Amino acid sequence: MPSDPRQRRAARHAQPPGERSAASPRKKQPITVDRITDAALQVVATEGYDALTIRRVAAVLGTGPSSLYAHIVSKEDIDDLLVGRLCSEVVLPEPDPAAWREQILDVYAQIRDQYLKYPGVSRAALGAVPTNLATLRVREGLLAIVLAGGIEPRSAAWVLDALSLYVSAYALEQSLVQQRRRHPDQEWVLGREELIRRFTALPADTFPQTRRYAAELTSGTGHDRFEFTLGLIMDNLTQR
Repeated sequence: MPSDPRQRRAARHAQPPGERSAASPRKKQPITVDRITDAALQVVATEGYDALTIRRVAAVLGTGPSSLYAHIVSKEDIDDLLVGRLCSEVVLPEPDPAAWREQILDVYAQIRDQYLKYPGVSRAALGAVPTNLATLRVREGLLAIVLAGGIEPRSAAWVLDALSLYVSAYALEQSLVQQRRRHPDQEWVLGREELIRRFTALPADTFPQTRRYAAELTSGTGHDRFEFTLGLIMDNLTQR
């Protein structure tokens, strides 16, 4: 095994899941990449993404931070592992030129739902270049679907960037709203009826459109708007 953590990380990325060598049995369960990932997901699920640190993950594993550095390089490495683990749960269809829009929507809905299980975890995907093989597997599958739909390669690559960014941002916003709703003092998280009441009470000479279309401005669920936005992006793509 390479002595440099960065070399070990590179070796891990080059090794498909399921082909990693098993650790020899010991009385004390050894620290492994999979256990680090499990512990990190536990922290995010119970405490939120803001609580995720190398020290906190080490505490869950009953060890010190230095033990983790034998397997990871940095906090960003844990982020990479988290996104990879969630992507490993995504089921990819065989690309179908006649149903590529529906397939893209389904795959991104799966990614969205994985992110929503762990509050704020989509932040790990923002601004990060995917290197984990499980993450790249999903990226490869999405690219194959869009190309099967007849989209030229550069547009296909760019639209996947746009869709991935939107999905991560959407999941992050939903996580923030749910987090704030758990705190009674966060009174600014309003229901639809209260929003309509406030919009229609605005001065008519300054906010005529907001007053008139208050119902439309507050209509639909978050997932309704999610599907609308992805559809809007893909519809525009086919018209280019």
